[in-house]
Amino acid sequence: MSPEHTPEQSPDPAVEPSADRPLRIALVDDQPLVRAGFAMVIDSQPDLEIALQSADGAEAVEQLRSHRVDVVLMDVRMPRLDGIEATRQILEEAPEGRAPKIVVLTTFDIDDYVMAAIRAGASGFLLKDAQPEELLAAIRTVHRGDAVIAPSATRRLMAQMVSTPPPEERDDSVLEALTEREREVLALMARGFSNQEIGAELFVAEATVKTHVGRVLAKLRARDRVQAVIIAFESGLVTPGS
Repeated sequence: MSPEHTPEQSPDPAVEPSADRPLRIALVDDQPLVRAGFAMVIDSQPDLEIALQSADGAEAVEQLRSHRVDVVLMDVRMPRLDGIEATRQILEEAPEGRAPKIVVLTTFDIDDYVMAAIRAGASGFLLKDAQPEELLAAIRTVHRGDAVIAPSATRRLMAQMVSTPPPEERDDSVLEALTEREREVLALMARGFSNQEIGAELFVAEATVKTHVGRVLAKLRARDRVQAVIIAFESGLVTPGS
């Protein structure tokens, strides 16, 4: 058994999250050099630590049944169990309120697997050739509950990755719980607006926008901004060409 799989490097599943402990990160990738490189970057930060490493999705699912982490960096293409199915299983099996945030690692800007991973519950994606500071920012961002996909890229990505059903097949009942203002906020989110840009568009303070975004996510039961944007497209609130 390699050192990265020893119990000493596994987190104590009984330890609850707190402000004074580093975020626990799981690395899931079948390439040892990729894991080593990411681990070096992550462990250089005082607020982050590598909690465990897995060589494929099946190993990650097994490890995360007994060990708690905050964020998982998940490769898509792996032997035995790919990142999409591993993401689905990890989130399905996690206790309520204790599911880790999962960031899909991909080689391509628009990967056929990325949308499937997001549908499985991933909170976004990160290119493997991202700069170290981008990797670190992505981990911290997704842990806060925001999307890893930059707002400026959201509309382009959704337009290419979401197949909006014909009008007669759309189900907008999921939007019934939203107020008119919340629908406006969701539509602007789907168009790739940041909170600051939404505030400027609606003539409200950014803090007010954050409140609206939080309510939208709660009412839609969306894990994060990416999930909410997908709902906006699939419900017909916005379309890729709008």
